[in-house]
Amino acid sequence: MARALIVGCGCRGQALGSRLAAAGWLVRGTTRSSGATEDILGAGLEAVIADPDQVDSIMDQVGDVTLVFWLLGSARGGRERVAALHGPRLERLLIELIDTPVRGFVYEAAGGAERGRLEHGAELVRSAGERWRIPVAVVAQDPGDWEAWTEAMLAAAEQLTG
Repeated sequence: MARALIVGCGCRGQALGSRLAAAGWLVRGTTRSSGATEDILGAGLEAVIADPDQVDSIMDQVGDVTLVFWLLGSARGGRERVAALHGPRLERLLIELIDTPVRGFVYEAAGGAERGRLEHGAELVRSAGERWRIPVAVVAQDPGDWEAWTEAMLAAAEQLTG
């Protein structure tokens, strides 16, 4: 049975996770706050506290994961923090995933973050895919249209694992 890790498992991540779970996936969702674990559990997912600003906390969760979803296109925080999530933190995670069971990576390339940051992150993901032969998908569907966004994410998962 395939397992997904959703990094940034807010409302949209929980909806995606529920759909994946209904399709037979085991889904683990991350949150930085213990207060949000109940929402993730309520969506029928496994909830873990992990902070994308601390890549090691994400790496602690990938030992049995097939596919990682990096759903941080609408991440909030200071400009430098958001830039790091789509730059150095993302790049470090991609490098560290090489020696893990992870077999695919889905990057959310749309949302409230600055367009240039998202484009940079998408390029990092594509480059990692080419360099290390990691199957990747970059989803640029507007997250404002939840249904279309969810379908695009599910299609990416199917493409990478099908």
